[in-house]
Amino acid sequence: MLNDAWAQVTAQRGDLFGWAPVLFGIGIAGYFAAPVEPAVLTTYSAFALSVALFGALVVCSERFSLWITVLALLSGGFAIAGLRTNMVAEPVLEFRYYGPIQGRIIEIDRSNSDAVRLTLDHVVLSRMEMQRTPATVRVSLHGEQGFFAPEPGQVVLMTGHLSPPSGPVEPGGFDFQRMAWFEGLGAVGYTRTPVLLGAEAEEGAAGLWVYRQRVAISAAVQDRLNGESGAFAAAIMTGDRSGMGQDSVNALRASNLAHLLAISGMHMGILAAFIFSTLRYAMALWPYAALHWPVKKIAAVGALVSAAGYLALSGGNVSTERAFVMVAVMLIAVLFDRRALTLRAVAIAAMIVLTLRPEALFGPGFQMSFAATTALVAVFGLMRQLELPDVPRWVKSVCAVFLSSLVAGLATAPFAAFHFNQIAQFGLIANLLSVPLMGTLVMPAAVVATVFAPLGLEMIGLWVMDLGLRWILAVAHFVANQDAALRHVPTPGSEVLAMISLGGLFVVLWRGRLRWLGVAPVLSAFVLWHIVERPALLIADTGSLIGVMTPTGRAVSKERGESFAVGNWLENDGAPVAQVVAFSRDGLIEEGRTVFARVGDSRVLNLRGSMAVAALDGCGGADLVITNQELDNIEGCTVFDIRRLRQSGALAGYIENGKLTLISAQDQTGERYWNTASLRRRLFD
Repeated sequence: MLNDAWAQVTAQRGDLFGWAPVLFGIGIAGYFAAPVEPAVLTTYSAFALSVALFGALVVCSERFSLWITVLALLSGGFAIAGLRTNMVAEPVLEFRYYGPIQGRIIEIDRSNSDAVRLTLDHVVLSRMEMQRTPATVRVSLHGEQGFFAPEPGQVVLMTGHLSPPSGPVEPGGFDFQRMAWFEGLGAVGYTRTPVLLGAEAEEGAAGLWVYRQRVAISAAVQDRLNGESGAFAAAIMTGDRSGMGQDSVNALRASNLAHLLAISGMHMGILAAFIFSTLRYAMALWPYAALHWPVKKIAAVGALVSAAGYLALSGGNVSTERAFVMVAVMLIAVLFDRRALTLRAVAIAAMIVLTLRPEALFGPGFQMSFAATTALVAVFGLMRQLELPDVPRWVKSVCAVFLSSLVAGLATAPFAAFHFNQIAQFGLIANLLSVPLMGTLVMPAAVVATVFAPLGLEMIGLWVMDLGLRWILAVAHFVANQDAALRHVPTPGSEVLAMISLGGLFVVLWRGRLRWLGVAPVLSAFVLWHIVERPALLIADTGSLIGVMTPTGRAVSKERGESFAVGNWLENDGAPVAQVVAFSRDGLIEEGRTVFARVGDSRVLNLRGSMAVAALDGCGGADLVITNQELDNIEGCTVFDIRRLRQSGALAGYIENGKLTLISAQDQTGERYWNTASLRRRLFD
């Protein structure tokens, strides 16, 4: 039997490289899944082991080389994740701060509530040592503002509130603390007082010149193209989405066209393909160049340089960086006379991205981008092996657009549903009506506008862009306004997405009939997703909000306030409604600032404010007491006061045999640098 298994593996020779990023990613996942932060010595040991194992490949036999490579990739992924975690370490605020804030603007964007938001470095906080001060903070601007126009590089002063990045709103939910750690973001907050200009931006300030050009180009584009199409054009040219209205953003999401808004692999690929084709055909028209120059390779270099410029202009965020790596790998393949669109090229790009940013493994951008690319390369590679009927070229083009939209949509649908709890049921139609226009009209026009801008003729390209983007926005709003445009789904456990990913990759990467074994975990994952059980009780880490599942949906204890947590709870339930609707549901008994609920056989009491706690008599007839105040343990019931909740994070309760069992966010995330202050102090002491 072992010989048969080895024969199956050796039959894959030549196609095994596609498994390299899969094994590397499993090693990365192993690091992040650890319940406690691995010691630095463990990380360096894993790195040394990986290097030693790769070195051993030179002398080992063929039979052992495969297993040594597997171990090397697993340990390498673990080590890279640990090294990256330690390299990005910056101080994180450990308490709620109110007072003066000074910093230099390095980014300007908008929050989900459409408030202007400033990201600051060179931060100075009152009565705080510099070694304890966060390297960067993000502040949302409320109240009366507009006393000056914020620009990158300006030093600003304000009085505001800051707090540490918050943990998941429920166990297993999105971990903003981890994301903030890898972004170097040490605190978030807001101000309701006017922001004042402390100093103008220094000319030639390192790292900010490109960003200022980006802001200037975005403003110029929006000045020439008014309305949503101008904001859309600025978004795809510079990555600045701050001008987009929420209605348009929501319509793009509901029609599965939001990927056109973010600078992704499609934008970078279209740009590079347009530059490559234009340069190649232009040189082909010159007989001397066509006969004596390596026209194809020169065009590839020109496309690569243009893609690098696009990366810099767009701000160099994670999704654009990932898109550039994928395009760069394909163009370099052209320089070495290799096929550009192969699974090997996709695997190389994935390895580079995971090495540079291992945390991207868990992001929807990485997962959806590589899912779509892998599926498209596999399907079109299979089609090249089939004998297709001879049809007119325009028919092939139409079929290619339809098939690519279908394949990419199906490949990314599980990831979109997992991360965003929604399925755009008419997304295929919207993409068929929009994506071809983006590729053949909008992006080429953006290149024309950029080339002609120094001559003052940029409106030639911008006018064409405006026509295309108006059409795309019209399609998005039309599709989004249809009945049943969106289907909402609950959030399953992370094992569901892992089963879908690994099963799908096995089908694509394995050669032979055994590949279809990968269908089994995919189908099993969808069954688990269908029967997923949402928590009967959710408790926010603030201690002032609870949510109880009822026959009509989740009821929440607050009519307003903490809307971010409420919105996420309801989305994860697969049943988003307005907070006031969830508050009006039966299932909670409210008396002033005291809320009572029965969950299974357990009685739950939520107390908000010191007066409610002072009025408490014993356990108040409850089995579980939650409060946003400090409260000593009471005999006869379980107490989660604000001190205990700060340690445990948000809580989820499940009913097992009538009894309520609680799981904390800390149980899911473990004790890591991004959520445990005592561990961070070891790095900076």
